[in-house]
Amino acid sequence: MDDANDGDNVGGSERQGGAGGSGRQGGAGGSGRQGGAGGSGRQGGAGGSGRQGDAGGSGRQGGAGGSGRQGDAGGSERQGDTGGSERDGAGSEVVELTRELVSVPVADAESVAGDRIEAWLREHAPGVVLRDDHGNVFARRTPGGTFDASHVDDLADAGDVTASDRQTLAFVGHHDVVDPADSQVDDEGTMTCEVDDDDGDGDRHVHGRGTADMKGAVAAAMLAFRDADLDAGGADAHDLVFASFVGEEVGGEGCRAAIDDGFAPTWAVVGEGSTGYSAPGVTDVAVAHKGRRAVTVRATGAAAHASEPDAGENAIYRATDAVDVLRDLPWPTVDVAGETVSGSVVVTEIAGGSAWNVVPDTCEVTVDERTVPGERAAVERVEAVDGVSVTVDQDLPPMRCDDDAFADAVLAAADSVQNESPEHVSKPHATDAGWLDDRAGVECVVCGVAEPGEAHTDAESASVAVLERCRRLYERVAASSVS
Repeated sequence: MDDANDGDNVGGSERQGGAGGSGRQGGAGGSGRQGGAGGSGRQGGAGGSGRQGDAGGSGRQGGAGGSGRQGDAGGSERQGDTGGSERDGAGSEVVELTRELVSVPVADAESVAGDRIEAWLREHAPGVVLRDDHGNVFARRTPGGTFDASHVDDLADAGDVTASDRQTLAFVGHHDVVDPADSQVDDEGTMTCEVDDDDGDGDRHVHGRGTADMKGAVAAAMLAFRDADLDAGGADAHDLVFASFVGEEVGGEGCRAAIDDGFAPTWAVVGEGSTGYSAPGVTDVAVAHKGRRAVTVRATGAAAHASEPDAGENAIYRATDAVDVLRDLPWPTVDVAGETVSGSVVVTEIAGGSAWNVVPDTCEVTVDERTVPGERAAVERVEAVDGVSVTVDQDLPPMRCDDDAFADAVLAAADSVQNESPEHVSKPHATDAGWLDDRAGVECVVCGVAEPGEAHTDAESASVAVLERCRRLYERVAASSVS
């Protein structure tokens, strides 16, 4: 959900028919779903020899396990994480999976992307998979567990995904996107996804709507879910969950529905963008982010002819008095893991009056407040002005991680997969981590591919090197002791 996503993009054809109603039924249900991920494909896809070939043997050695796993934090192993063919995208599994998730029809983008995530998990990943009634996709693995086809229906809803005697780490993303630009859609109505040539910095980028926000990170998390060595944590081993939600771009609909169904992992790594905050190209770990409260301030008065202004009550004057109150409000701040997160209150629109010769009887002011964990600006003070009332139209919660050990474990993983030194940072944008923190008590960090200014643009892209880095980062977090 970065930047303009804070629920600001609330419509568009991509969302229509995505996760609910008949659109959902046609996308992943009925016979289409049976042929895509169920039946014999489901039985033979995720277990047996197919699983062994995906993540085991010599193929696994080249990822993050085996002898390569020993050298997590330094040395030449660290140097090689972003180099070689992985930088240029040649033969990159994460690039190809990103392309598959991005290149979907505009008319049913969310549902088709969910279908592809579900089918891939059933075919390639160990554990059990759930597509819930909202369109969210989940998968769960256990330490030492082997795939057992008799348990494919063990998950009834999102609450079952995190119901376990062990603690649970979740990789969290979303597979909806904001509407693409015309330049991001081909003549057949499918979103395009292309890998460019090296622009001279040794890196290539995957271009297309959703590459940065956030199908690239979803692809990285899917591969890490498949390949992570959950037994490496020893006595501190935890279950591993993958979750990709619908409706994030329209206020976190899928995440909120999952929480209502009982989804509550112990920890979550939310794969929204955290690259480029402490320094260009560095994948940092966000331990806090702001929320967003959208407020309408309404002033009412009494209409009169403008030649007799004292016969009425000017609603615009009352509204401007309210604006003066808003301008004088102190902005709250909070410290999180050495980061100072500051809120803000900004008047963004004003509308009132009906004619040049009429004293206005109504005026509305829209206010964008960026909230911080545990604090809100006292916007309601404007109601001390006669005729002024406040309506909260949207309140996307902020996020704060209070588990220092978890935040440090993710930072250590981030440090081990790049030559630069990542830091704990804060984000200015709301994400689904806010809902997980606020409503389910989940300890969250945000760590992902996108860099500031990439999401929701006509030139949206994701670095191939950072895609590979995040895949490896997630795998190492899953294999570590995070408590």
